[in-house]
Amino acid sequence: MNFETLIDSRRVILCVGSGGVGKTTTAAALGLLAAQRGRRALCLTIDPARRLAQSLGLEEFRADAQQVSAERFRQAGIEAPGSLTVMMLNTKRTFDEIVERYASSPEVRDRIMHNQMYHYVSTALAGTQEYMAMEKLYAVKNDPNFDLIILDTPPTSNALDFLDAPDRLIDALDSSATRWLIRAFESTGRLSFDLLARSAAMALRGVGKFTGTGFLEQVAEFLTELNDLFGGFTQRARQVQSALRAADVAYVLVTSPSPTTIREVLFFSERLTQLGMSSDAFVINRIHHPPPNAPSQQAIRQAVEQSGLALDEDVVTRLQAIMKDEATQAAMDAHHLLVLHEALHLVDPAPLRAMVPAFPYDVHDLESLHDVAKALARVTT
Repeated sequence: MNFETLIDSRRVILCVGSGGVGKTTTAAALGLLAAQRGRRALCLTIDPARRLAQSLGLEEFRADAQQVSAERFRQAGIEAPGSLTVMMLNTKRTFDEIVERYASSPEVRDRIMHNQMYHYVSTALAGTQEYMAMEKLYAVKNDPNFDLIILDTPPTSNALDFLDAPDRLIDALDSSATRWLIRAFESTGRLSFDLLARSAAMALRGVGKFTGTGFLEQVAEFLTELNDLFGGFTQRARQVQSALRAADVAYVLVTSPSPTTIREVLFFSERLTQLGMSSDAFVINRIHHPPPNAPSQQAIRQAVEQSGLALDEDVVTRLQAIMKDEATQAAMDAHHLLVLHEALHLVDPAPLRAMVPAFPYDVHDLESLHDVAKALARVTT
């Protein structure tokens, strides 16, 4: 089993991990590897760096699909009989598509979309981005234009929040407080506090002193209209949840050699197991390796002299210090990774493990992204 087999046999790959561990780069590298294997890959990303877009020959990531050109692959010396398409998740646009799909009439659709509360919920409400990522994944999963969908999951404090996002959104819409507001508003089109329990009415009046009754009416109107979509939301959320557990879905957990991120990724793996899902692969990015056969001071001095560069007197000492620091960092990485390797020995079936080195350059072009893809391709269980 290797990453090439994983790419060939799955329909969806989700890259999971904490922020700052190289998830987006890993997702793009998997997409590149898939294109090299003749697959039509779509990489759906949440918060891409502009440099990554430029590395693929794109000005920027957009919410509409953009395919990396065959010419860009040729320029980088990469043979890719398949294709790599990238798309950035636009939370509001995805929410708009859901409203348009499930609204009972154009009038209901327009009232929801022009409500101020909707603009907040569709862009800033906690959990909305995670739910919309899953919604977009579900929407493109059956797109015949792609063989493989790779999702770079949202950067949240808990990397598995997206698994609960459908249920949490439904729970929020179906809460008792929400139902109170809907009942109070539906009778006259304005908030009728008499229809609420006295304690709830007092609480809402208290809020109204600070926000204005108009704000509460906006909230109630929005929730009432959204109630019109509730059945569609509920059914869709269940379908999304089921899709995440399908046999053609793989989970790739991404981490770094940091003790904190290793603990987190092991927690994520345990949680996936509890939910009946598998940790199919682990990608450990930015691993330092000890410099081989560190040269002597004399050898460094000779190399500096032969370079013809005008360098400071203490350059030899500083270069030796850098190599020593690199060796120390490599030893620390190896020590921290022991914890991960020991834990993974207990996982059955054994997941793939990719050890991606800390390159001496930023991954900012297609050529360097290809180096990451090659590191993944070398891996076997």
